[in-house]
Amino acid sequence: MRSGSMKPGSDNRGDLSTRARVRDTAIDLFGRHGFRTSVRAIAEAAGVSPGLILHHFDSKEGLRQSCDEHVLGKIREQKEHGVTRGSVHQMLSAMAAVEESAPLVGYALRSLQSGGKLAKSFIDHFVTDAEEWITDGVAAGTIIPSRDEKARARFLTIQGFGALMLDAALNPPDDPSDFAAVLHGYIQRNGLPTAEVYTEGLMKDRAMLDAYLMYVTDPPGDDQASGQPAKP
Repeated sequence: MRSGSMKPGSDNRGDLSTRARVRDTAIDLFGRHGFRTSVRAIAEAAGVSPGLILHHFDSKEGLRQSCDEHVLGKIREQKEHGVTRGSVHQMLSAMAAVEESAPLVGYALRSLQSGGKLAKSFIDHFVTDAEEWITDGVAAGTIIPSRDEKARARFLTIQGFGALMLDAALNPPDDPSDFAAVLHGYIQRNGLPTAEVYTEGLMKDRAMLDAYLMYVTDPPGDDQASGQPAKP
């Protein structure tokens, strides 16, 4: 897909308002080339003047904020429409494989790399989702309870995205804008060890956990991990 060709929700670029067209072009270019992409480059790709972009968004930061809100909103829509009951990576892979959604994934991954408000909102949203499906799994007996379910959900989310970011940096695809290839490559290289660790575990005994709990102030009890009520 060439720069400036992103058309989420429309088959005809002319159907988009000028503001939406500029925003979508910025999402595409920011995802491909990073947030140092200039307003002039975005204007050229969108077929407008730099002055018009500043008229609509006040500044490059205002444009970035509009992109953040749009991308997070679209990803939330995707999650609500049911493409999300599998893993985070499966959902993003499904989105990246669709031409109109791929730039959203690229922008989200770029935001995670650079940090900022979208990165935090993005992670917080997925942590909340992880808490829900983990709670469902514990209730169904398919997931082992944790001493701190919220902390575990956040750890699994951050670990998953962190591993994805590092893997993408170490194994860049031939086409950096092919976000589906980035995600599929990650799953191909890491699917087996991930499933193995999550289902079979790593340690033969709990010596590491016991050592940690010994030095933690007010550690949670084993009854919390077993799903039993805490002892008085």
